[in-house]
Amino acid sequence: MHVGIISDVHANLPALEAVLEDAKAEQLDQLWCLGDVVGYGAHPDECCALVAERCDRSLVGNHDLAVLDALDLEAFSPTAARAVRWTQRNVSEESLEFLRGLEPADEHGDIALYHASPRDPIWEYVLWEDQAAECIKAQAARLSLVGHSHVALAFVDPGTEEEGSPPEVRRSLGSAGTQLDLETGRWLVNPGSVGQPRDRDPRAAWLEVDTDACTATFRRVEYDIESAAEAIEATDLPAHLGRRLYVGQ
Repeated sequence: MHVGIISDVHANLPALEAVLEDAKAEQLDQLWCLGDVVGYGAHPDECCALVAERCDRSLVGNHDLAVLDALDLEAFSPTAARAVRWTQRNVSEESLEFLRGLEPADEHGDIALYHASPRDPIWEYVLWEDQAAECIKAQAARLSLVGHSHVALAFVDPGTEEEGSPPEVRRSLGSAGTQLDLETGRWLVNPGSVGQPRDRDPRAAWLEVDTDACTATFRRVEYDIESAAEAIEATDLPAHLGRRLYVGQ
């Protein structure tokens, strides 16, 4: 099966449209979304509609849950909380209904999906080897996919340690075009963010997984950042949410 993985769209319609167009060219069998469809950006309804239409498996993220009043905004930064409140004032009931039907984890099938991590599907940022080692122990499948951190990363426990010794988890950045050989080991992979990358590459990120070939390939796509930033600036969302898109941080 040939699958596209997207995450952390954050209401960035130009980025989502560019990724969907790029993924379409790969003739995917399915498309999966790891959550945070809304928050930060100016197009929550349009992004919810596209994800609902195009994605075969979808999760809810912490920003989505906050918009649904399911999380306390005290846990968010002032900017993120302000974006949540703006989204609550501007999102449609149809979009809210779509988000209400989603869960933060989906452990069905051969690939497990989590918005944040296998240990904490809502909040944990998996960025370092020691965290990833514990998460890989907890995940329900040999390969798990996570979002939330907005950084394209891969962690693997190759399973070659001596009996009784701790796993030697390896971390690698998911730069554009990097292909992972998933044939052996236990993997935790983050596709990066569609709508607000934080790895200093402003291009929209997604992941291509080929379950027959046992590979995963990190993809980056140019999109109209100016259009996304101007849409934010035309609202009362914090203006720096648009400016940060230019630097991928």
